[in-house]
Amino acid sequence: MPILQDLEYHIISDGVSWTDGGGAFGLVPRTIWAKQLPPDDQNRIPLSLTSLLIRSEGKTILVDTGYGRKLSDKGKQVAGLVRAEGDLLEALARMDVLPEDIDIVINTHLHADHCGGNTIEQNGRLVPAFPNAHYYIQRLEWADAIAPNERTQATYLPDNYAPLQESGHLKLIRGDTQITHHVRTAVTRGHTRAHQVIIIEAGGQTLIFMADLATLHYQFQRLAWVTAYDVEPLETIESKRYWQQWALANNAVLIFQHDTQIPMGQLVRDGKRLKVEPISIS
Repeated sequence: MPILQDLEYHIISDGVSWTDGGGAFGLVPRTIWAKQLPPDDQNRIPLSLTSLLIRSEGKTILVDTGYGRKLSDKGKQVAGLVRAEGDLLEALARMDVLPEDIDIVINTHLHADHCGGNTIEQNGRLVPAFPNAHYYIQRLEWADAIAPNERTQATYLPDNYAPLQESGHLKLIRGDTQITHHVRTAVTRGHTRAHQVIIIEAGGQTLIFMADLATLHYQFQRLAWVTAYDVEPLETIESKRYWQQWALANNAVLIFQHDTQIPMGQLVRDGKRLKVEPISIS
């Protein structure tokens, strides 16, 4: 998916996670959301585990790393993990990208489904899965991850990020950060206190990798729809209010990291309401 001659991006997958629909839709009644995204007989819905590969200014950048390869069989079962076409590393290999080729890894946040692939086990110890990369993580996100509370400790798992500090691969950033001339991060508080999205601006086009600012396109259409996982749901609403208007003003292409129905779309006005229209990713 080239944007400019010196910049390209590719959507790649670590598989699909089948998870309880109530988590994704929070306070929205099942009788409402199930009409939009019917769950299976265990009340689970499919969530894509999408990462973004960017080549910009000679740098190969990977945004988020999925669950990785460290999950036990029980962990895979709990996550409802399905990898019909293999995991993230296999997807990269199909593009002739080796782990050593990655220069920068950006974590949108440190929940396990976004950073589990940061590290890998080698010779009985955990090491960075991308040995030549600096890992860009928001300083406040790091602070929350290394001192989780009772609510967050089940998804902030030190094995996914602590080895990065020990190996010297960690790069903590503070607030909105320019990565290359065309690639930047922007903090979107709510899902976590320092959750960040990734923005590409090049060739007159604008793209935003939504991560969990809006887990599914439904949540970007409706301000009140937030997940049960958002630690600051009222902040999520205000973040979405700002980024809705930003997306409209910039005619932005939206990549929904977990959405199997509309993985890529654009926000448009539909009368008095806002609606995400799908865009082909082919």
